[in-house]
Amino acid sequence: MIKPTQDAYGQEIWNYQLNQEGYEIVERDDGYIDISSGPQAYFTKYKDWPEYHKKAMTFVHGRVLDIGCGAGRHSLYLQEQGSSVTGIDQSAFAIKVCKQRGLKEALNLSISDIHKFNKNSFDTILMLGNNFGLFGSYKRAKILLKKMNRITSPQACIIAESNDPYQTDNPDHLEYQKLNKDRNRMAGQLRIRIRFRKYIGKWFDYLLVSKKEMENILKNSGWKIKQFIDSEKSMYIAIIKKCG
Repeated sequence: MIKPTQDAYGQEIWNYQLNQEGYEIVERDDGYIDISSGPQAYFTKYKDWPEYHKKAMTFVHGRVLDIGCGAGRHSLYLQEQGSSVTGIDQSAFAIKVCKQRGLKEALNLSISDIHKFNKNSFDTILMLGNNFGLFGSYKRAKILLKKMNRITSPQACIIAESNDPYQTDNPDHLEYQKLNKDRNRMAGQLRIRIRFRKYIGKWFDYLLVSKKEMENILKNSGWKIKQFIDSEKSMYIAIIKKCG
């Protein structure tokens, strides 16, 4: 598990829970720095969600596993609608926030830990908030998709959000994509860490993919695309069905 001093992501969420303020710094391994508007997005209510997130909720059924649940915005909404929801996050502080906000089943687990769940435990896996990225790499995605196959029912689906890395004209991003290809990584395979105040998170891989790349990852995995839900920008959600 990540030490408290390394849990910059959790610290920013915890700070927002306490003070209703904060920010997020994302540092990429080529030195690129991005500062977001802050963690308030992790706390938004359903009425403030983008339309493509609302549409994705109509595909949720049965028992739900919310991977990378953050402050619990999706889990809490579904719990309010009567769904059985388990939220997991590798950040202990994020899970602390989820529990304070009323999520009944919130566990401090990484996506790598999903093998700890029993067979046929879930009917829907949520990976919203760009959390397809938590697969990290092509190879790791293949491994984790097999684990997801084992812990889900025959009619299960994965609802996953990604960001097409090719829909950019930012020269720094284009240069990074070339760097990735030169070192035999997928173009959208980011190596990043989160920073907040004095807290510095651990480096980790975060995978952005195009629709075509996602379909390629899913080949022979036991999962296939049912449909895509587009946003107004480069973000999109995939409804992924378990193969019969």
